[in-house]
Amino acid sequence: MALLKTAFIFAVLVTSQVTALVTVKMKDQVEVLLGKQAHISCNSSFSELPSKVMIQWFVVENGNRERIHYSEGQENIADTGTDYTERISVSKDNILTIRNVQLKDNRDFICQVGGMSAGNGESKTELKVYNAPEPPEIEGTHSGISVTHDAPSQIATCKARNGFPKPNITWYQNLTPLQNGEDETKVSTKVTRESSGMFTVDSQLFYKVAKEDMNTTFYCEVSYFMPGTLNMFESNRINITVHYPTTEVEFRRESPHGLLKQGDTVKLRCLANGNPPPAYSFFKVQGEKEIEIKAEQDLLTLKDVKRQDSGLYRCKSLDLETFDEYTGDLDIFVNYLEEAVLTPAAIAFVEEGQDLSMSCNALSSQQTNIVWLKGDQKIGKGNTMTLTNASFDTAGQYTCKVSVPTLPDLKTSSTLEVRVQGAPRLSSPRLKIEHRVEAFVNLTCVAQGYPLPNITWDITSSKTWQVVMNRKVKQGVISVVTAEMTSDLTAACKATNDLGEMTQHFIISAIPLEPPTTAPTTTTTVAQPHMKKNKKEGNGVIIVVIIVCILLLAILGSVLYFLYKKGKIPCGRSGKQDLTKEKASKDDIVVELKAEKSNEQAGLLQGVNGDKKPPNNQCEKYIDLRN
Repeated sequence: MALLKTAFIFAVLVTSQVTALVTVKMKDQVEVLLGKQAHISCNSSFSELPSKVMIQWFVVENGNRERIHYSEGQENIADTGTDYTERISVSKDNILTIRNVQLKDNRDFICQVGGMSAGNGESKTELKVYNAPEPPEIEGTHSGISVTHDAPSQIATCKARNGFPKPNITWYQNLTPLQNGEDETKVSTKVTRESSGMFTVDSQLFYKVAKEDMNTTFYCEVSYFMPGTLNMFESNRINITVHYPTTEVEFRRESPHGLLKQGDTVKLRCLANGNPPPAYSFFKVQGEKEIEIKAEQDLLTLKDVKRQDSGLYRCKSLDLETFDEYTGDLDIFVNYLEEAVLTPAAIAFVEEGQDLSMSCNALSSQQTNIVWLKGDQKIGKGNTMTLTNASFDTAGQYTCKVSVPTLPDLKTSSTLEVRVQGAPRLSSPRLKIEHRVEAFVNLTCVAQGYPLPNITWDITSSKTWQVVMNRKVKQGVISVVTAEMTSDLTAACKATNDLGEMTQHFIISAIPLEPPTTAPTTTTTVAQPHMKKNKKEGNGVIIVVIIVCILLLAILGSVLYFLYKKGKIPCGRSGKQDLTKEKASKDDIVVELKAEKSNEQAGLLQGVNGDKKPPNNQCEKYIDLRN
């Protein structure tokens, strides 16, 4: 190989004396991506036909040539011991192909053509190798940047890695490119050649911020060349934190909206226009004094506010950078409704037939609405209520309800117990009674009046009687006695209080026992005014009903008597109660109602008067009594 190189050089020296011309044409540049194939063509022409042609390919290394390939006639050989020995080949039409292009291939390639006596010539092509950098990495400054700094502050850094040739970085504010060298903008760039031969570019942006930059976005753009084109990458957008001093403070009510009322939770927020937010202090102003109130940062919360919480509140901000203090004031008013006050209070006494005036007032910051109720029934409205010609029915519980129409949640009420004073008044729906002998009858006496009456009984012609109930009710007293019937019986109920007394008499006529063969009969007749419309028709119906009842009761009595004789029914006290408890109140009394009373009294007394007691614990006598 050394002999061939020497011979070629000698041939060049010899042919250089010849006047024949050789023209070699090659492209100035060939561009290729890293790792791809490059194709470099070499075209030659001669002024006279050469007898022999030798073509050699060289690369330039540090200003020196190094041959990498030669061809002559049928010989086409890559020089050994070079970086290209295994990566190049030359075609018949003299095109050099370089496989797996590397960064060091970014150089000049020379094609030399010799035609012996026909002359020689050469030309060169610059092979340019490209590799796209990685997408840019941008990182903003983590701390806030103050507008009070005189010099530009570092905003962000941008890095583009592993590009070839060296990429370029341009900074943008919003969509406007920033130019280096201006008073408010400076860009510092550092280029690093990696061990791989690639370029990494670091760029730092310095910028003098203003308050308006709090919403500004910054990003960097990396531009780089590729075969036949200029490409670019854009980084992510970033915002910066701008610090600026406070110049004013806003103090406002955040919630609730509208009118404030007692019981509300009020939130007051203090907002300064500086960044970062300054330190806040809250106060309630009372004359010349400022009473500090604990709060959370910029929010003051007043829970369950009351009337006395109305007044002037103040917040103060202290800028920790400039140490300037700013103040904001806010006046709040808490609407209120005090407890309702009734006159008279708690309990009021009025004599029967007299008038009673009641008044209700509740202090409020708004117009109020007052409604009067007795129980659940609305009876009037306004501040005053007059009860005229009081009676025992007038007595009871009265309530005044006060509300605020503009603030429905504000409401209060108060209750008054009215007691009507008067002499006792007795009432009983059963004044004249017919009842079977050897049975027990219950008598009820109802007394109204205040002070509450004391009821006493006087009963004649009865061997055994006793008071079984004496109970207070809202409008008076109820007393119940039970008496054994042996013959006609008279009873007197007497009610007494400090204002008078009243007596009511009961007449109970005894009905003889029927013969033993007759089935037990129990009828109840109540004279009611509204049943007199068709007397004949009503009597016929009653007779039919009585006959049916007699038949049914006769069968029942026979069965009970038979069971008793067979010993199937025990003669204990509990047995008597089980057999007669429910029926005794309804089926054993013939009643003629001579006095009409209110539904409420009749309902209250009906069950009491119908409850009977057997005379003793003997079964035979008990059954005889029922018959």
